[in-house]
Amino acid sequence: MNHVNDPAVIERLLRSKGRWAIVGLSTNEWRAAYDTSLFIRDHLGMEIIPVNLPGDPVHGETGYARLADIPAGQPIDVVDCFVNSRKVGDVVDQAIAAGAKAVWLQLGVIDEAAAGRAKAAGLDVVMNACPAREAPRLGL
Repeated sequence: MNHVNDPAVIERLLRSKGRWAIVGLSTNEWRAAYDTSLFIRDHLGMEIIPVNLPGDPVHGETGYARLADIPAGQPIDVVDCFVNSRKVGDVVDQAIAAGAKAVWLQLGVIDEAAAGRAKAAGLDVVMNACPAREAPRLGL
């Protein structure tokens, strides 16, 4: 069965202040994650945690190489996935293991099996959508 985004889940995730781990966020200003993460932090008021292979800080926020590297005292509300669809399954599995409450797969990031695993583990799932596009539809 194909995943269908629940508008109520999208609205709750965008309206509820929380901590978003942005996987694939680097200092490359040309990547979509760069501006979208600023929108999530500065416009929606979320705390962001950059997750990228070298663990580089971005936007003045401490970066980590993997979700598992984020200190236990920083529970993750949403794992926002800016990775290739072929690689997102591993990120979703890490999100489940890390105790995240939701996974958000960005535009063009689609993995039905990973979405199913996340739902089965009790996570909210948004797939093939962008918070910066969804928020204005909600008046945010």
